[in-house]
Amino acid sequence: MNSYFVDNPDMIMGEMRLISGPHGPTPACIAYEDRSLAEQLSEAVENIHAEVTEYEFETLADEEEDLSIPAEPDVRNFSYTIADGKIYYRENSRMNPVEVSVTAENRIKGMIGIRDCVRTLIEYQTEDFPDSYIENEQKKLNELYDAFSKKYGLINSRANNSAFNSDSSYCLLSSLEILDDEGNFIRKADMFSKRTIKQKVTVTSVDTASEALALSLAEKTKIDIEYMCSLTGKSEEEIAEDLKGVIFLNPRYSERSRELKYLPADEYLSGNIREKLNEAKTAAEDDSSFEINVKALTEVMPKDLSAGEISVRLGATWIPPEDIERFMFELFGTARYISFNIHVHYSEYTGEWNIEGKSYDRNNVKVYNAYGTNRINGYKNIEETLNLRDVRVFDYVEDENGNKKPVLNKNDTAVAQGKQQLIKDAFADWIWKDQERRDRLCKLYNEKFNSVRPREYNGEHLNFVGMNPEITLRPHQVNAIAHILYGGNTLLAHVVGAGKTFEMVAAAQESKRLGLCNKSLFVVPNHLTEQWASEYLQLYPSANILVAS
Repeated sequence: MNSYFVDNPDMIMGEMRLISGPHGPTPACIAYEDRSLAEQLSEAVENIHAEVTEYEFETLADEEEDLSIPAEPDVRNFSYTIADGKIYYRENSRMNPVEVSVTAENRIKGMIGIRDCVRTLIEYQTEDFPDSYIENEQKKLNELYDAFSKKYGLINSRANNSAFNSDSSYCLLSSLEILDDEGNFIRKADMFSKRTIKQKVTVTSVDTASEALALSLAEKTKIDIEYMCSLTGKSEEEIAEDLKGVIFLNPRYSERSRELKYLPADEYLSGNIREKLNEAKTAAEDDSSFEINVKALTEVMPKDLSAGEISVRLGATWIPPEDIERFMFELFGTARYISFNIHVHYSEYTGEWNIEGKSYDRNNVKVYNAYGTNRINGYKNIEETLNLRDVRVFDYVEDENGNKKPVLNKNDTAVAQGKQQLIKDAFADWIWKDQERRDRLCKLYNEKFNSVRPREYNGEHLNFVGMNPEITLRPHQVNAIAHILYGGNTLLAHVVGAGKTFEMVAAAQESKRLGLCNKSLFVVPNHLTEQWASEYLQLYPSANILVAS
């Protein structure tokens, strides 16, 4: 907490308490139930003591008269309003008069009325007013909209956009009209006739551990065992027993670690299964309760690939340098005493292969004839192949300034590349020929690249508080939202029309509600900003968003 409020607790408009948050205990200021905020602010202002030095500024004779007025607290910033029959536009603490044509003025006044009615309707739904209040406000909204559209056309028309798009609520008004891809009117939005804001329902108890698990994932995005115990009245042991095979005790958990104690099956039985299986086997040696982890992980372990299913080329970085040396010496028939001076190295930092001692085997016909040339020998040819480069032979000629300039020798290059292909073919025949080498490399490959099982996300338990209940997301959309919430990073590689916009909007709203983020930023093409905002508010009518225009 800021030290000022520690020293001046009477300036806090409520009572400071520690409450349960998404990441543990969180300090919060709880409002006093028996006192209004306006009354507390009035008292607090009287306690502020400061010195203000006033300066007088010379007024220029030709300076325009300031016609602005102080902003009304109930007028949103960057919005139009009507005061004394005139239109004003609020910018921060002042409201400036707006000078427009009579027609534009009438358009603005009409949309102000629709906007205020929509805001009232959203407030009624958010605060769960009775149906009679909402129906009366919807009737009023229909009357206002019908009268306006009959005279001035669609809110989304170019003329109305030009008149009102500076208002921060214009995108909200645009969402009242459902249009086709060509901008033609289809129908009014659901807000005119239905409740469009899903209320948050607080559940305090459930009958089963499965229901408690769904609530924990929906409200906490994790398995909060204490929360689940409070919902069911059961002990941790009882819940763990009821959900055996659905949740798993995490072998990495300890009281001092940041690891979660329990993980859902879709999370635990995904990722690097081989690594998790080794951890579970080690844990099971001391605690038999981890035997179920071992059994479940063994069942989902990816099937080992055989040599015929593994594609390998000369230059694959998972092949040990010792095997490359063995291939090279067998291919060239390198004498033993010469091989001591030739070594293959691979740098994990640069990703480069290097063959040390390429020039030692000078009298080997295979190095300079069968698999190389007098310009590029076989060892250099293999080095280039390991680095996935085509060999090229250059001649150097002097220019008019005496500087040497490389010129590609096409004939020698063609010959050298033919030798390079022979080496590639020889490696493909050699790599799996020896039984011991085949078994060892297959095991190495499977351990490195065939241990990961993708997670299958399921979003059936998500609640989507505040979403328009008249819009039903498809199963793949719900699962994609779960992927965004739990996966950390997500690529929505859907086809056009699959509903990516609603997926991103719902994921942003849920992330905010669950405390996973403070603000979401959407980067979209310039010509789609207002369309995006309109679709956003169709899905979440009460959302408070900022749109660049």
